[in-house]
Amino acid sequence: MILDFAKLNEQMKPYDQAAAGAARARWDQIAKPVGSLGNLEQVVVDIAGLTGSAQVSLSPKKVLVMCSDNGVTQENIACTPVHITRVVAEKIAGGASCVCRMAKLANAGVLAYDVGMFTPSDKVPDHAIQRGTGNMIKGPAMSRTQAARGVAFGIECVRRCVENGDRLLATGEMGIGNTTTSSAIASVLLDVPPARATGRGAGLTDEAFLRKQHIIEAAIACNRPDPDDALDVLAKVGGFDIAAMCGVFLGGSLYRIPVLVDGVISAVAALAAYRLCEGARLCMVASHVSAEPAARMVLDALGLSPLITAGLRLGEGTGAVAAMPMLDMALDIYQNMETFADYGM
Repeated sequence: MILDFAKLNEQMKPYDQAAAGAARARWDQIAKPVGSLGNLEQVVVDIAGLTGSAQVSLSPKKVLVMCSDNGVTQENIACTPVHITRVVAEKIAGGASCVCRMAKLANAGVLAYDVGMFTPSDKVPDHAIQRGTGNMIKGPAMSRTQAARGVAFGIECVRRCVENGDRLLATGEMGIGNTTTSSAIASVLLDVPPARATGRGAGLTDEAFLRKQHIIEAAIACNRPDPDDALDVLAKVGGFDIAAMCGVFLGGSLYRIPVLVDGVISAVAALAAYRLCEGARLCMVASHVSAEPAARMVLDALGLSPLITAGLRLGEGTGAVAAMPMLDMALDIYQNMETFADYGM
């Protein structure tokens, strides 16, 4: 599969300054201290700039959870058995996982996709590119063509959601070992040593944590991913889940729908999308900054300010969903609150 990212970037409409200005003017008229809702106000303004309309709507909402497995788990870099990917993916698809319970309260739907689990499940829609990636310390995690297929699938998911009338998307993932792949990508794209980009994931011991860092160093040395070619980086040290989420961010700007960045794995996918097409940045809304060390570095590289700082690190899209009620509350004020003029001021 060939994706022309330069052409894709050209198809992404620029930030609509007129719509953003109208949204800012509306905020400034509302009877409250000007700018007092901080980042929440700016998010609404930026969504107006993305969509081209100051009539901002964020419902219906969907969480897109990309589920896949990683061959590097053969190196014992995770404290959780690999079959848990399939177990949790089934719970997500069945509406019984953490993100599903949170999404119910946030009035959001949840869609789970198998984009590369080791073992398929009849409970999870099968869009697997391959049954797990290769072991990245022995060679590329996937081919460049497979990485492009993952990206293209994410774009297609957004197209379907927009056709179905969705107005806000969130990215989520499930895959044992994906803090290792995301740390590897972050290390390469940010040009920082793996030790700075790597966290403990689901709770590694000191010994296992050092091993994880060494595995990432070995994978980068083996594959020599090109930091100026984000698709090359995705293919060599990434995962199918990250590739698909990368596509969701590209699709968000292409189809002009805001996409909530979840934790560090989602943020790394967002960074890859930005490096492929600078226009992808327009759709991104940072929900939170996770406890993983690369999280803040990636958000800073994207120029994104998180709405929540709470040490979250669950994954599945839970941090993104946690931000949804905040946005709904801000939007209610934006749409319905009386103005200074109404107060006779």
